[in-house]
Amino acid sequence: MSVPQPNILWIVTTQWRAQACGYAGDPNARTPHLDRLAAASVNYAQAVTPHPFGPFARAAMLTGVPSPQNGVADYFDPLPAGAKTVAHRLREQGYATAFFGKWHLGRRDPQAPLVGEAHARTVVPPEARSGFEFWEGFESGFLLNDPWLHGTRVPQPMRFEGYQSDVLCARAGAWMKAEGGRRKAESPAAGSGSAQDKSHTRIDHTATSSPSSVIRRPGFCVLSLEAPHPPYDAPAAGVRARDPREIVLPANVPRGGEVEAKARRELAGYYAHLEATDAAIGRLLAADEFQDAIVVFTSVHGDMHGAHGLFRKGWPHEESVRVPLLVRGPRDEGRRVPDAGGRTAEDGSQTTAVGRRSDEAVSLVDLTAMTLAWASGVRPPASGTHALISMPSVVPFPQQCDRVWRGVRTPQRKLVVNADGSPWLFFDLEKDPGEQNNLMGNLESRAEIAALTGLIGSAV
Repeated sequence: MSVPQPNILWIVTTQWRAQACGYAGDPNARTPHLDRLAAASVNYAQAVTPHPFGPFARAAMLTGVPSPQNGVADYFDPLPAGAKTVAHRLREQGYATAFFGKWHLGRRDPQAPLVGEAHARTVVPPEARSGFEFWEGFESGFLLNDPWLHGTRVPQPMRFEGYQSDVLCARAGAWMKAEGGRRKAESPAAGSGSAQDKSHTRIDHTATSSPSSVIRRPGFCVLSLEAPHPPYDAPAAGVRARDPREIVLPANVPRGGEVEAKARRELAGYYAHLEATDAAIGRLLAADEFQDAIVVFTSVHGDMHGAHGLFRKGWPHEESVRVPLLVRGPRDEGRRVPDAGGRTAEDGSQTTAVGRRSDEAVSLVDLTAMTLAWASGVRPPASGTHALISMPSVVPFPQQCDRVWRGVRTPQRKLVVNADGSPWLFFDLEKDPGEQNNLMGNLESRAEIAALTGLIGSAV
């Protein structure tokens, strides 16, 4: 008897840096639900985004092809209509596919405001939804409360009351309950979500529910949350912002000036949104539909928050490029599917890992290949010794990185060069995790720099 394909859930946040989790040791982070998820997952502690800016990273993650090779070379470039994504490939493997939340890959007007209702109500037409059978979301707009959603069942944008993470988690959970395949027959439970969901504007899912006797397709769902992206002072589902004076800052944030003051102000709200979104994720994962699912938690990029005197993203530093990446396998011990690290049991069968740290060099661009392997019940491709990182173009917004760059990161070292190949940064991440000592001019590092330069290549 063949092993049924697992349901798969990607939870993708925005601007949640790898360091900002309780399980990662951040004293400011109150993330009990993610901490529990980490205890049952493979924690890819060296994971990076290939490009620390939204559209570039999202395109690479969905296609498995880095930017600009995937067609996204500029911040305002849409993902090309012909780009083949993980959704296309999983549909070929028999999956029902769905996307909920922030898209940020549609056609946008460079002259239009980035923030606000107009952007949030921009319609992403069906032909631009990159292979997802079911799509319900918004282009962007940075509205962390009362999001405007449109898509498969909502042709025109409709406002849904509530904290964005709560709304989207509830709706994604309802879709998986109605559409995701189950490994054993069971009667659908009454209701379509938590008590929190009942306060939101909803569209009934019962019309698509299937009786227990019908064998349904396995489900693949991408849940794309905008939090904890700015505005950091937006309400966070009743979670109060911290006292800025109590925020514990890392050593690489300059003290005694406006950089420190701004970092404290922003982080006070940032950690409130982390806590609120952690709670929404916790409610989602408590549902029965996700007990036997492969669950991925990550973010498209981080935020500098004053490190090295810098803010926002696009920079090659750890606060910008390192992202959380947790992968929890199905909880059914009798299920023989490969874990994210491809480990095998003594009898040769592939098993699910529980609560282990991996220091493999993994990037979000690898996530498509990993997911296709899980769906097929085979070992995911082996991770390499390094991950490539880059910014394909300059994004002309305040506080963002001021140059095009490319680089390579291993668990021990990071090398970054400018677009013309001239040197910029070289760090020993083992001895200097805060990247406070640039070794680019160190004569003793010349051989190592030369070897890493060969890994970067010539193209951004």
